[in-house]
Amino acid sequence: MNTEQLSETSQTSLTLYEKDFYAWTQEQAKLLQDGVWDSLDIVNLVEEIESLGKQQRQELRNRLGILLGHLLKWEFQPNKRSKSWFVTLREQRREIRYILEQNTSLKPYLPEALQKAYQSGIDLVVRETPLKDRDLPPECLYSLEEILDSAFFPGQPVESDRDW
Repeated sequence: MNTEQLSETSQTSLTLYEKDFYAWTQEQAKLLQDGVWDSLDIVNLVEEIESLGKQQRQELRNRLGILLGHLLKWEFQPNKRSKSWFVTLREQRREIRYILEQNTSLKPYLPEALQKAYQSGIDLVVRETPLKDRDLPPECLYSLEEILDSAFFPGQPVESDRDW
């Protein structure tokens, strides 16, 4: 392939990337499968691959934030506990486990993710309950082991807890 053809192919890929992302992904996958390295849109491929990694970190932080918010609601509003909260706790833990199984290199990131996610958890509580920031601990009370433990439910048990 000469320089002019290469430039044309790169230009077509760039246009496709901007106009029809899905078609661009299919084209790039086919070029990779066929070993047509000179026609790959390297700049955008690098950007997209980096973005995929960032999405996994963000997904982990988001799920931790939801989990922490529900753990705080569970502990600080024991009389409002519901099956919905219980299921959310179970679901978020399951999804976090799945993310970590599929992305084992994210495990060392957990302490940092926990710190970042804790404020999101507080925001969730403040948004969904009458509690205020000052009613909640400024730092996370739970260890990572507790947070991820499917048997851990903070606070004193109440009568309705047995329904789930």
